[in-house]
Amino acid sequence: MLRLSRSIDQRLLQCGAMRQLRAASVGCSGSKLLTQRGFSTRAGLWQTNDKKPLSRVPVGGAPIPKDHKRASEGSIEFSTGKAIALFLAVGGAISYFFNREKNRIETQKEADANRGYGKPSLGGPFHLEDMNGNEFTEKDLLGKFSILYFGFSSCPDICPDELDQLGVWLNDLSSKHGITLQPLFVTCDPARDSPAVLKEYLSDFHPSILGLTGTFDEVKNACKKYRVYFSTPPNVKPGQDYLVDHSIFFYLMDPEGQFVDALGRNYDEKTGVDKIVQHVKSYVPAEQRAKQKEAWYSFLFK
Repeated sequence: MLRLSRSIDQRLLQCGAMRQLRAASVGCSGSKLLTQRGFSTRAGLWQTNDKKPLSRVPVGGAPIPKDHKRASEGSIEFSTGKAIALFLAVGGAISYFFNREKNRIETQKEADANRGYGKPSLGGPFHLEDMNGNEFTEKDLLGKFSILYFGFSSCPDICPDELDQLGVWLNDLSSKHGITLQPLFVTCDPARDSPAVLKEYLSDFHPSILGLTGTFDEVKNACKKYRVYFSTPPNVKPGQDYLVDHSIFFYLMDPEGQFVDALGRNYDEKTGVDKIVQHVKSYVPAEQRAKQKEAWYSFLFK
């Protein structure tokens, strides 16, 4: 019995060992089979055991470069820079246009106020003679911008200084802005300033300045129309030297012969040119001005 019991125990132990060996064999075989088929659970998901990792490219898509994110960021930065530059350029252009139009309208309003309504506040019919012996009236102001100065040839300093400045204005207007004016020098001393005297006197200044004279009554009438003050000493004897007191202004007239602005001694060589350019570029013919007053935007010119 003892031998039988030992024999049974030995058989049971052998059976148990055999089962463990079989289980181990099966485990190894399964693992080997899985490995051979190319699967792994090391990362927590099934993956082919190829040399290359799983592709992240969508089916039918193109490979995504490694620097895709960096390139996208650079593209966004570049686009933002262009947008900012475009915004600044457009904003600057709009601001420039708005300011230019605002200045133009303000200058036009100023000229309209100076022209007056109905009877002109300054200017009007006159009859004089130019230094070449030709008749000159208010009709000769039509079709061009004119600038008038009232003085006299025996003036010691003020008139020469003003005429020199007028020459600078004329040169700058022509060369820098393409603007040509008709400059006129009207004497306040017709007793001494004959056409010949004016022609010789004005030869020292800008060649386009035209001298105007006439009888005392004709000159007095022209001065009155332009509200120019002048006076000569009483009881002047023939041949006696004297000075004439007079207003010191340049009178700018538009192509319709209407007064636009008076430029006094507060305008220098630069500001005078700038003011004239503003008026010339802001000029609107009478017919168009009338339409503006009837238009819906007429409030801009009030």
